[in-house]
Amino acid sequence: MQDNNLFARRLLENLSTAVLLIDAALIVRYLNPAAEALLAISRARATGMPFTDCFVEVGDADTAGDLRETLATSHPFTKREVHLRVGTQEITVDYTVAPLMTPGEPVALLIEMQQMDRLLRISREEALLASHHATRALIRGVAHEIKNPLGGIRGAAQLLARTQPGADLSEYTNIIVEETDRLRNLADRMLGPRKLPEMQPVNIHECLERVRSLMLVEAEGRVQIRRDYDPSLPELNADPEQLIQVLLNICGNALQALMENPDQQAPQIILRTRHLRQFTIGAVRHRLVMRIDIIDNGPGIPQTLLETIFYPMVSGRANGTGLGLSIAQDIINQYQGLIECDSRPGQTTFSILLPVEQDNDSK
Repeated sequence: MQDNNLFARRLLENLSTAVLLIDAALIVRYLNPAAEALLAISRARATGMPFTDCFVEVGDADTAGDLRETLATSHPFTKREVHLRVGTQEITVDYTVAPLMTPGEPVALLIEMQQMDRLLRISREEALLASHHATRALIRGVAHEIKNPLGGIRGAAQLLARTQPGADLSEYTNIIVEETDRLRNLADRMLGPRKLPEMQPVNIHECLERVRSLMLVEAEGRVQIRRDYDPSLPELNADPEQLIQVLLNICGNALQALMENPDQQAPQIILRTRHLRQFTIGAVRHRLVMRIDIIDNGPGIPQTLLETIFYPMVSGRANGTGLGLSIAQDIINQYQGLIECDSRPGQTTFSILLPVEQDNDSK
């Protein structure tokens, strides 16, 4: 019997699923190492504490009431994608509560928790990448169809101007030529960059400093642009002009949002770099990923626009074409990377994730 108990304990200690044991008074009596890591609390500290000192459900959920009902009825329950507040952080978990009945002892509760943040992020990123690729393919097809007749229209207008001279007619044919050229330029932008990237070792901070100097000139002292760099980041094999274009698109949007908001107090943009190890982008795990954050304290992006902000032809400005962020996402995708956006009033963060190493493992 003692050997069985020891074996069972070893199994619990080596599970990747977080396991907690709570008594009838809702006091924590045991948690395995996976639970210690998930809840960021040691077993010695947690044992003997109310479960609410370890985690609290975000929102109006009555967790204690649910646990007491299970104690009373012996009916287990499961909750999916629950947001828990653990210390100062918020995590998303699936958890199951089941009664643990031992002859001669009070009923206890066994709680199993599985963190879902990483799986949800991977699923979201895969959906974003698939949607972006499908949309880009559609837009390129439309752009080609637009460009095909434009040459004929332009040539016909020029021929008409030569064969039918006259001031009034010349004015009309010039309008046709100018509008045709405008449409052709728009179609070219929809098709994206035609030039192959010129790959070379790139220091991302040099690209950021170039963009920062351009923004400082445009800001005219009205917006503070701060640096928060990780100097240990290695060089990246990329086309520096493409990276600068991406950074200019995002930083330009942030600067414009701040300068168009005259009531903004202490407007600022933060340029931040960090490295992430064993990080998954989409379904691919990379050994080392570079993260570039562009953070502004402007009014934020409306939630109705946030879901489609990387789609072509979607813009929050009346005079915007909606191509800048789509093209930026397309460029970063070429490097197996991704651009993400998180926004609320007072803080908008665009995060550029770029794998540093070519080697990667499918996950």
